Order: sequence, then C-alpha cells, then structure tokens
Amino acid sequence: MNDVFKRIELNKIVPVVVLKDVGKAVPLVSSLLKGGLFCAEITFRTDAAEESIYEISKSFPDMLVGAGTVLSVEQVDKAVGAGAKFIVSPGFNPKVVDYCLKNDYPVCPGIMTPTELEMALDFGLDIVKFFPAENAGGLKMIKAMSAPYPSVKFMPTGGISPSNIREYLSCDKILACGGSWMVKSDLIETGRYDEIERLTFEASEIVKEIRGQK
Repeated sequence: MNDVFKRIELNKIVPVVVLKDVGKAVPLVSSLLKGGLFCAEITFRTDAAEESIYEISKSFPDMLVGAGTVLSVEQVDKAVGAGAKFIVSPGFNPKVVDYCLKNDYPVCPGIMTPTELEMALDFGLDIVKFFPAENAGGLKMIKAMSAPYPSVKFMPTGGISPSNIREYLSCDKILACGGSWMVKSDLIETGRYDEIERLTFEASEIVKEIRGQK
C-alpha cells in the first residue's frame, strides 16, 4: 500500500464533494479541516472540479485531495495537473487504470462483481472502490465477495451514512468509506459551513471511536 492509501486509511472517511462554484472550494475545505477530516474527493461531475482541486491544493498543501468520477485519461491529466493526489472512478475502466499505473498515480477504480475484482487484481491492484455500496448489497456483499480474495481492501461509496458507517468501518476489509452526508450540495450552495463543520466533527468522532481513542 502506498503512502496515499495509508493516509486514506488513517482518515477512514473520505468526503465526496460536488462543487459547482470554485469560490466555495476553499471555505468548504476549511470547514472539513476544522471538523477533523483531512481528506476529500472532488468529483469531476461539474466544470468547476479542475479549478477547485487547484485552489484547494494551493491553499491547503497538507490536505489530501483526490479526484472522483474520473472517466477518461484526459480527466486524469486535468486532475493530476491541478494537484489531485489520487484518482477514483465509479467503474473499472482499463484505459484509466493502465494510464494511472504507468504514471504512478494512485488509482481506486470502482467494482461491483467478482469479475471486475479479478480485473483489478490482474492489474496488480489490491484496493478498490465498491460502488454503489448499499444498492449493491452493502457490507454483506463485501464480506461474501472478499472471502476468495483475502488481500483486497475496499472503499465503499454510495448510501454510506451515520447510521451504517460504524458497521462498515468495523470490518477489517474496509480501507475507508466515501460519504457525502457532511457535504451535501444544499449545504455547500447555501454556504452553511458551520453545519458542514459540525457534521464533519461528528464523523471524525466516529473515526476516533472506531480506533478506540474514545
């Protein structure tokens, strides 16, 4: 496991952020840091993603910022050029995975089936995203699927919330969980950064609880 994934594992929760306005990137990440989470995945679902990653990387060099919903090699180049430290994709795109590995970019592709998991293993990967987690069977599916593949760790995303994250993080097959409940679009768009900080703090307290620090 490289240093980036070690840091993700240490954070345990990765806020999955959709930013439509670059101007909201810095205050948002400031709220995440104040709340106790030091990692974020900025999705390439909007035109603001590339510049947002750049502004975050420039303003918070210690923040582990990655790019999510990366669907092409071109988006990989844009994300890494803006400062992204890791790449996440919703599905398994061999071209994206191959390109990232050849350029030493940490990549976490999405999988949902044993066949896709074996594709990841064939590329030498042992960390994958499980998406959409809850719709695809949740933790029960991860445990069942991981039995023949003991070396693999998962980063489930999709349907993760305060009501189920403890169960996910208590499983030794989980590297970290992606979640958006503390960075919902309406909170970002209305500038409710105090609420984002509060929800982030609650999430970071769950991480401490799982680590046995409370």
